[in-house]
Amino acid sequence: MNSVFIDGAVGTTGLEIRDRLAGRTDIAVVLLDEARRKDADARREALNDADFVILCLPDDAAREAVALIDNPRTRVIDASSAHRVAPGWAYGFAELAPGCQDAIATAARVTNPGCYPTGFLALVAPLVRAGLIPADNPISVNATSGYSGGGKAMIAEFESGGASAFRPYGLQLAHKHVAEMTTHAGLAHAPIFAPAVANTYRGMVVEVPLHLHALPGKPTLAALDDALRAAFEGSPLVTVASGDVGAIDIVENAGTDRLTLRVCGNAAAGHARLVATLDNLGKGAGGAAVQNLNIMAGLDPHAGLIL
Repeated sequence: MNSVFIDGAVGTTGLEIRDRLAGRTDIAVVLLDEARRKDADARREALNDADFVILCLPDDAAREAVALIDNPRTRVIDASSAHRVAPGWAYGFAELAPGCQDAIATAARVTNPGCYPTGFLALVAPLVRAGLIPADNPISVNATSGYSGGGKAMIAEFESGGASAFRPYGLQLAHKHVAEMTTHAGLAHAPIFAPAVANTYRGMVVEVPLHLHALPGKPTLAALDDALRAAFEGSPLVTVASGDVGAIDIVENAGTDRLTLRVCGNAAAGHARLVATLDNLGKGAGGAAVQNLNIMAGLDPHAGLIL
C-alpha cells in the first residue's frame, strides 16, 4: 500500500483530495493532528517517511517543504503554483499532449496545473500543435471562477454577503498563471488574461475568443472542433461537446472532475469562442492531484475521481 502525506490537508484543496482518497484500500493517507502539524520535526518526518507527498500550501511554503525532503525515494505532487514552469518538474496534465502521462508516471516531482490554465491549455495547446493557431498569434483569455478558489478569506467574504456577484481582478495583467499558460501552450507571447470571480462556491468557465479570418489558413469552426476531438479522443475526463448552445453555465461541471470543451461562434463572421467548463476544486485542483497520484503509483488513473 502506498502512503501519502498531504501537507496542508485542512485547506480547501487538501480537503477535496482527502474526500477522493477516503475509503481507498490502495492508498494510506498520513495525517498529523493539530499539535504535530505545527511541530517542525514531526512535519519533516512525515515528509520523508511517506511514499508520496501532496503539497497544498502557499508557494513559498511549498518550496520550503520540498527542501525538507532529504531522501531520493519520496515523490512529490505540488498543488501550488511554485513549480509550474520550474526545470525538473513534470507538468501534471496527463491529457494535454502525447507523452504527458508517461512523464508523470516516472517523475519524482510533479506540479499540478492551475485551474485557469487547465481550461486555457486544453483549448489552445492542441490547436497550436495542429498549426491552426500560430505560436506568435495574439491571444486573450477571459475566465471566471467560483469564490472557493480565493481561499478562506474570500470564502468568508462572499458567504457573509460582503461581496458583489461578479468581480474582475488581475487588472494589471501580471497574474502568476500567465507564465504557465504561455509555456505549456507553446506560445511566443503571453496571453492577455482577464480573470474574475463569481458569487458561486465552485465551478469555472474559461473562454478564448478568436478572429478566424485573421489566422493563417483561416480555419473553420469545424476544423477547430475536429482538432480538439482528436486531441482528447477516448478521455473519460476531457470531452468536446457541441458548440451549438445558447448559453453555458459556470457550474456545469461543479462537483466533478470533468472538463468540457466547446467550439462556439459565427462561421459567416469568422468569429470563434472556445469555451471550457470545469470545477476549480476538481480537475482544477484536488481531482488533478489525485489523478497524478494514481498515475505515479501505477494505479487506475481515474480511481477515486468523480466522473
